[in-house]
Amino acid sequence: MLKTSIEMEMSQVLSFIFTFLFVATAFGQSAPTIFAESFRKGTTQISGDKFEAKLTPEDANYREIIKDSYGKDRYELTVSPEGPAGSTQITAWRVKLRDMHHTIYNNILLEDQSPSQDAKNNLWWLTPNPFAPVPIRARRIVKVDAFYVVMQVTNLHFTPLDSPYLDSMVVQVAFTNSDPRAGK
Repeated sequence: MLKTSIEMEMSQVLSFIFTFLFVATAFGQSAPTIFAESFRKGTTQISGDKFEAKLTPEDANYREIIKDSYGKDRYELTVSPEGPAGSTQITAWRVKLRDMHHTIYNNILLEDQSPSQDAKNNLWWLTPNPFAPVPIRARRIVKVDAFYVVMQVTNLHFTPLDSPYLDSMVVQVAFTNSDPRAGK
């Protein structure tokens, strides 16, 4: 059966409308909150802190020292780029938190030290890939020892727009001793 030009145009218009509604609905939804507890279970508390990491290919790495409740340097937070091997292009950023007193652990933002595709074990991976375990704009909360780390991507940009390569990302990070989830 051959479609007439009117049927073809109508089909294209309906396809556009459905695509627009899907995208509008996806962007209109609030970001989910995903909570995980680190494999590290201790009593250490921290001095509350908040900051914003503005990442670009020219300024792709971020580092912050977090003090414990006694005011001593205790944790090192780093954000570093990820991309194709041998390339300077960026497809994601990785957040790591390292206890400077127990350097055996590379990243204590993990729920489990064994790799997995579980969202709760990948809150440290800031990837806009639509098939990633964690949506890019999700509010990520990880309880480490007796404090919480809250991370959220608030802005990101691709160049060109239809490519997988990021030219900027803004990440808000907060450290608190109080549970940041609503109603807690």
